[in-house]
Amino acid sequence: QVQLVESGGGSVQAGASLRLSCAASSGRTFGNYAMGWFRQAPAKEREFVAAISRSGSVTRNSDSVKGRFTISRDNAKNTVYLQMMSLKPEDTAVYYCAADLRSSTIAVLTMPTSYAYWGQGTQVTVSS
Repeated sequence: QVQLVESGGGSVQAGASLRLSCAASSGRTFGNYAMGWFRQAPAKEREFVAAISRSGSVTRNSDSVKGRFTISRDNAKNTVYLQMMSLKPEDTAVYYCAADLRSSTIAVLTMPTSYAYWGQGTQVTVSS
């Protein structure tokens, strides 16, 4: 069992930057979990944003955020981050972090069904 709490969302103008954080608390070592960020806009399905391996050595971004968003983690602080730059109105959504104990490849981590644990989400609103 792991509890995930996201923070760092807010309302910004297009072109601005935000950094989301996801703090984890668990009986297991945080480094045992692969982590992902997803987002969900109103009336849309949950969408993959970025994922990171347990050690942090492998990452993957969706095409829609490639070159603008960066996922990273600090296993000593039990935290995963999503640095978002050059934000666009279409980035507006609730952003969720998720944790997975089992998956072995980064490709699998792009699917929401790979994750057993989810945070409550943090709202990001980008105005033009």
